[in-house]
Amino acid sequence: MTDINLLPWRDEMRDRRSKQMVAASVGVWVLAAVIVLGAYQYMEMRKDRQNARNAFLRAEIAALEDEIKEIDALRERRDRLIARMDVIQGLQQNRTELVRIVDDLVRILPEGVFLTALSRRDAAMTLQGRAQSNARVSAFMTNLETSGWFHNPSLEVINVVNDDSGRVSAFTLQIKRAGRPKVDERQSG
Repeated sequence: MTDINLLPWRDEMRDRRSKQMVAASVGVWVLAAVIVLGAYQYMEMRKDRQNARNAFLRAEIAALEDEIKEIDALRERRDRLIARMDVIQGLQQNRTELVRIVDDLVRILPEGVFLTALSRRDAAMTLQGRAQSNARVSAFMTNLETSGWFHNPSLEVINVVNDDSGRVSAFTLQIKRAGRPKVDERQSG
């Protein structure tokens, strides 16, 4: 039995194991490469999907910003229309007030007193006119004080001037407050 030599068998076994080890290493490297490539592809796919979502969100945000601009323009237009409506409503309310003021002026104007100019700024009115005498101007001021539309008349200027009809008193009168009539006890009862 001395003829049996085990060395070639061991060498073959070692070569086979060595080839198996190289094959296993190559297999592991290929498997690792496939896993890395698969992970890379998966991450790229997720990145592309996220980029698509981001692009969609950007487009929606741009559309919403356009709508916001349109809403702001509509609000501005609405505010301008409301301001116009307020002005028109104020004019509608003041329209009858002005007619009543002028009507009341005509009613309380004594004979011999003529108005040449009337100006109104906010709650103050300035009346300019001519009267045949200072007493008539005084009567006019008394009538203004008792009027429902005029309050606190004050005489600014009174001058005696010569006119075509003779000597007349030119006056400028300031009414400190003009507005809604005072409540009269006779009207409330």
